[in-house]
Amino acid sequence: MATNQESETADDPRILVGPLLRYVDATRATIWLETSRSCRVTLTTTERRPATAGAPTSHTATTWSVHGHHYCLIVVDGLTPASVNGYTVALDQAQVWPLAGDDFPEPVIRTVHPDRPHTLAFGSCRKTGPFDEEHLASLGPDALVAMARRMAASDLDEWPDTLLMLGDQIYADDPPSGLARRVAAANDDIGLLARDEVQDFEQYTLLYQQSWMVPEVRWLLSTVPSCMLLDDHDLRDDWNTSHDWRERVTSQDWWRDRVVGAYGSYWVYQHLGNLNPDEIATDEVMAAMRSLEREEERSAALDDFAWRTDTDPSTSRFSFVRDLGGGERGTRLVAVDSRGARVLDPDNRRMVDEPEWDWIRSKVLEPERPVEHLLVASTLPVLMLPGVHHLEGWNESVCQNGTTGVGRRLAEVVRQAVDLEHWAAFRNSMHEVVRLLEEVVAADAPPSSVLLLAGDVHCSYTAPAELVQADHPNTAIHQLVMSPFRHGMPGAVKAVNGLLDRPRWSSLVHRMARRAGVADVAITWQIEHGPWYDNGVMTIRLDGAAASVEVAHAAMEEERQVLVPTVELPLGHAAPAEDAERAVSTE
Repeated sequence: MATNQESETADDPRILVGPLLRYVDATRATIWLETSRSCRVTLTTTERRPATAGAPTSHTATTWSVHGHHYCLIVVDGLTPASVNGYTVALDQAQVWPLAGDDFPEPVIRTVHPDRPHTLAFGSCRKTGPFDEEHLASLGPDALVAMARRMAASDLDEWPDTLLMLGDQIYADDPPSGLARRVAAANDDIGLLARDEVQDFEQYTLLYQQSWMVPEVRWLLSTVPSCMLLDDHDLRDDWNTSHDWRERVTSQDWWRDRVVGAYGSYWVYQHLGNLNPDEIATDEVMAAMRSLEREEERSAALDDFAWRTDTDPSTSRFSFVRDLGGGERGTRLVAVDSRGARVLDPDNRRMVDEPEWDWIRSKVLEPERPVEHLLVASTLPVLMLPGVHHLEGWNESVCQNGTTGVGRRLAEVVRQAVDLEHWAAFRNSMHEVVRLLEEVVAADAPPSSVLLLAGDVHCSYTAPAELVQADHPNTAIHQLVMSPFRHGMPGAVKAVNGLLDRPRWSSLVHRMARRAGVADVAITWQIEHGPWYDNGVMTIRLDGAAASVEVAHAAMEEERQVLVPTVELPLGHAAPAEDAERAVSTE
């Protein structure tokens, strides 16, 4: 796969990030990239399967720029359903992708096949760092690198059809050491506590370059359609945990640049690719990027959008929907932004505000057609480890209703110190989720499975669940949590999770929550497999009415990063809870 990269001059445009294959359906696809300067991008597709005599087809677009950076999102249409298409990328007519001498297979666009199972790989939390002895010891092997290597050695039909990245794609508050020193030097006028953190759009671009240009990850993202949600480290640890957190952090003089850089870069690098071509055509921010003639105007429009998003979340939406696979009913993925649209009023805390929740309900309950499988993704788990679930309910109640000011302040310190901010810590919203599930299973044609997907917690587990107030013999419900892709786990966190997972401590915290006035939720679940603390990835296979999941963890074998299967299981109804200590019940 020869290219012209070897003959580049200093003035030739280059790809700085990408290309990323973002969206694919039966006949269309979108591909995103960042270039070193303004140029014309040509993407040429050649159908490989089924073999045809047709000539290659080219699609062209011109880059647009903000803050001195140049981007392009190409919409490819007219593809053949159930086809495999190789593609190349040229900048100003010079081919720059795929790379010359690359040992990876040809990057391809695989359109939806109506009669083939759909596989979705997912996980979260990926720190960037070298693969030397020091970083392998502290961070472990990279599950995305290992997945890319496994794909490269396997048949194309075994590759995942979709990659879902559930937050913390980058760590703005804890960048790699080399970048941390670089930004600290540039942030000399910022307070010491935030000086070595990424602060603005320009510095965010460096994080994305480091994270997504690892060769294996670059190839993976170029050939597997991806969708992404943002979580706290995309901005700052504990982002929007509570009213107290927000009052303290937003009063800092660096906050505006930080949040504008975070949301602006997130829209460019992550969210834009979540949209399908029809949504891109009507997106107001994308319309501004295309219509405004001067870069200064485009940059100002993006900054204004980012600031409005933080100050008035109702003006934007980062939750999104994707319909996956073919078949008579197919699969719907509803991805929920559980970070930016929170209500933090201590007397009315909610994970998402009312307009966002109404939108989520409409997408879950009113798809264009009944679905075989419903996937509801959130960066944060709905169903936590038992002791943690009860602890979060107790903590929220004490923070709101503690009998003394000292007690409330102490509970707030605990909340932020140990990240008590999941759905269980927003109990109003958790009850709403359960009521929504009750509506889903009561439909005339309920899905065969409802899978709740999440990351964030730096461990992974599977948990079948049963609704208490609604029979659902035809619908299996599971919480699937995979985290991290790559991140070290402090021993203290493992110890606390292990302690709270024991029946004695879990029961104690449950009694504390009840005495604090916390009502049980109308759903029961048990931790069936896990928790595991190794880096890894989960892959869901959806085949007609059947669903299964493979849990695989990253390991080193002879200096190679590999994925080792840990368990594969069908996602049917929960078996009777033999291990009561691992179950959450309302009894």
